[in-house]
Amino acid sequence: MAIIHQAQLQPTKLELLEGWLPGRPWFTAKGSGVSKVGAFRFDDPAGEVGLETILVAADEDVYQVPLSYRASPLAGAEAFLVGTMEHSVLGKRWVYDACADPCYAEVLAATVLTGQPQANHYLDVDGRLEVMPESVVVGSTGPFLAERPAVRQITARDTATGTVVRAGDLEVLVKRRLDIPAQPAPARSMTGTWEGQSGPVILAVAAGGA
Repeated sequence: MAIIHQAQLQPTKLELLEGWLPGRPWFTAKGSGVSKVGAFRFDDPAGEVGLETILVAADEDVYQVPLSYRASPLAGAEAFLVGTMEHSVLGKRWVYDACADPCYAEVLAATVLTGQPQANHYLDVDGRLEVMPESVVVGSTGPFLAERPAVRQITARDTATGTVVRAGDLEVLVKRRLDIPAQPAPARSMTGTWEGQSGPVILAVAAGGA
């Protein structure tokens, strides 16, 4: 589960993204301002890394931005650092483009290839956990593998439309600028739906790894 704290962030996530997104090859909006459409999270099996995917709107397009939140720098990922922020409960957090984070790659592969569900959101209110509604609901198309794939060393490469995450013979294309209206999802895809969206939108597509 994903536990959300009632906390102050400095800078905010959107402020970080407004400074980082214009430098991405897949971000074509002319202005730097973005607004949040929704978000979903995955669970880190070790419980150490926060994994959140934020959908943002800019110039009438919707973009997918997976982020990982860490309590210390991720070795070798300097080129993928979005920035740092102060969390009033957890302290300093290093925020990365999650496509280059092995923790995200592992759970992304598990979602696409085994149908592992997204994390449920809970709000920590004075030590009491309250269920939060999901603003983005994630699904997978299958066919599914029986076992969670092993993901170790990864590479991440940006293209004009997305980011290719590679681990061994597994390759997952994380779509960045999302196709609205929705297109038919191929096999072994991850899809998402949110308020105002009539059908599942393709978020990622896997090749290999079977």
